[in-house]
Amino acid sequence: MAPGTRDALIEAAADLLDRGGVEAVTLRAVGHQVGVSHNAPYKHFANKEALLAAIAAREATRLVTAPHGEDTPEAALRRTMHDYVTWALEHPARFRLVFGPWTTESPELAAAAHAAHTRLIGTVAAAQRSGVLPTGDPERAASLVRALAHGAADLALAGHLAADGKGHADPHQLIDDLLDHLRTATAATRPAHGGGQEGR
Repeated sequence: MAPGTRDALIEAAADLLDRGGVEAVTLRAVGHQVGVSHNAPYKHFANKEALLAAIAAREATRLVTAPHGEDTPEAALRRTMHDYVTWALEHPARFRLVFGPWTTESPELAAAAHAAHTRLIGTVAAAQRSGVLPTGDPERAASLVRALAHGAADLALAGHLAADGKGHADPHQLIDDLLDHLRTATAATRPAHGGGQEGR
């Protein structure tokens, strides 16, 4: 098969997922969309669960490799969480797939999820070192920030959170609220004669 066939199958499956949810994703439908035989997808994926895991791995990898350029540690953290929410709101089916229950083992997905988690912890640790987040366990702090972003996106998708409706805020605003509060709290505990570097 052509070198890019696997990627094309994953892209087609993600498109089907966006349009019709998990139920719309079948190996036969994906093969038809790519223009290969109905047996061709089975050369790359043992079953539907393996195909879904490949979609989830790709989405997690995209979150990991989002470019941050010359951002300060604080700006990098804000951008990371805003990118997370934007992705969740634009691709709700992919968001729910990645963080839903899994009944199959996928080394590819496990590696992508670990890389994403490690990257977020590193981004949070850098923000802590720069003095814009409280010191402490960076993994726990990362869980706090991600839980806010994840929960806010989930509420917004369900219609329970909006700037002009319930909650009087959208997920992006709540991310900034949390990080602003943490930045203020960190500054308040800093000795008057010194502290970490600031700047947004």
